Amino acid sequence: MSSSQAIIVQALPTMDNVIAEHFYRLWLDNNVSEDVIDDYWLEVTLDFIQQARKEQKFQAFIAQVDNEIVGSASCQLFAGLYPSPFKQEHRKYGYIWNIYVESEYRRRGIATKLTNTAINYLKTLNCTKALLHASPLGKQVYENLGFIPSNEMIFNLT
Repeated sequence: MSSSQAIIVQALPTMDNVIAEHFYRLWLDNNVSEDVIDDYWLEVTLDFIQQARKEQKFQAFIAQVDNEIVGSASCQLFAGLYPSPFKQEHRKYGYIWNIYVESEYRRRGIATKLTNTAINYLKTLNCTKALLHASPLGKQVYENLGFIPSNEMIFNLT
């Protein structure tokens, strides 16, 4: 199968459960133990999506192959980690998260198509940059698209 057979469409709010399930499976695929995932992960994720839809112009996209959902991506305006003193035209960031493709459909260009679709959506919001945190599996995909590895630094406290 070629990547041209994957169709990317805007997800409707009725598909939020699928988006949440993909977010859950993304963590499992990145070797996060189910033991550390909250029992209420579904409710927490759905609440987050609903709030982001209201306040950060959240939008999800799904990838379909033969009318079967095989992947998804989520994006929204970046709320920031601290107050922004900048004018929006200078620093209006979009955030891409939850790019997920089912294992049997990986390495077929679907994640690239999902990411490009999210980028194009963020452009319609006049974002000046798109940010994301790459998983080890996705890092090469994003670098190939032109994402620049950032200077984010992490210090483990435990």
